[in-house]
Amino acid sequence: MQYNHAMATVSVLMPCFNAENTLEEAFNSLAIQSFSDFEVVAVDDGSSDRTLQIMKEWSQRDKRFRVLHLPHQGILNSLNAGLNICSAPYIARMDADDRCHPRRLEKQVACLETQPELAVVGCLVRLFPEDQVRRGFQIYLAWLNSLVHDADIRRQIFVESPFAHPSVMMRKECLQRVGGYQEKGWPEDYDLWLRLYLAGARFSKVPEVLFDWRERQQRLTRSDSRYSLENFLKAKAHYLTKGPLSTVDAVVVWGAGMTGRRLSKHLIREGVPLVAFVDIDPNKIGSTRRNLPILEPDDLLICLQRYTKPIVLAAVGSRGARQLIRQRLNSMGLQEGHDWWGVA
Repeated sequence: MQYNHAMATVSVLMPCFNAENTLEEAFNSLAIQSFSDFEVVAVDDGSSDRTLQIMKEWSQRDKRFRVLHLPHQGILNSLNAGLNICSAPYIARMDADDRCHPRRLEKQVACLETQPELAVVGCLVRLFPEDQVRRGFQIYLAWLNSLVHDADIRRQIFVESPFAHPSVMMRKECLQRVGGYQEKGWPEDYDLWLRLYLAGARFSKVPEVLFDWRERQQRLTRSDSRYSLENFLKAKAHYLTKGPLSTVDAVVVWGAGMTGRRLSKHLIREGVPLVAFVDIDPNKIGSTRRNLPILEPDDLLICLQRYTKPIVLAAVGSRGARQLIRQRLNSMGLQEGHDWWGVA
């Protein structure tokens, strides 16, 4: 079958490394897409198994599948090298061990075509195999799938990465405008969403499960130091400083425990005007953290009234804490995404 890659609507960018056991399933889920006007840019990152052979067999059978073979340098290099040869205006991400619903591309293209203001369109995600999914990851997925509309995604973008990276479709021009994928010492996908956010990009998700995300012990979030809590906090502090905190004259961190303490370290290094902490632990209230007072919640509004442009950052990592803090701050008349931000 002949195929003109220069005329494709979608380039599916897929970095692959030692994926011989799952690659056929991933490719098959693309081959049966209802939307057929796509190319697959499969980047072999120096695999030592049959990955490259499988890729070449597919490229001979279906000319929409293109192969780029590189020495092993990691996912960031594979993404940028693949992006450079993607010919289509829309970039769909996918990993070599995941699966697409047959109408994934069709529905994401329709979303981008009918809403030209959008830069990134995701979808709802299902984890598989279900018996291998840990409780913590299930909780993250429930939060991830609760974020569908732009306002919700933007309001909670500093909590965690709001997209499953391999489930998104992006406008190539928007991706290139912010400099593509970059190495900052923290996750490349979260860094991209935050740069797009600061650039004013709009986000959305198709409110349907169109992507199966494979759970595996070798997931980069567990094996790559860039995905450590410390590096996530560095990323948040860096982009908070460039965005919501860029014009404030005071920052209060709600949470004097581990998360708040570690975040505050990076905020101070970024030059943020941190003035106080808030906590509900009576053993902490009245003492100090980083030479700043730890207040009880009832004293928060009094503290904020001393400043012209204060912001509260909710940095408590325990499960359920964010919703309780949200209720308390909302009852004080503070607006999420304006007067306060969840960051844990």
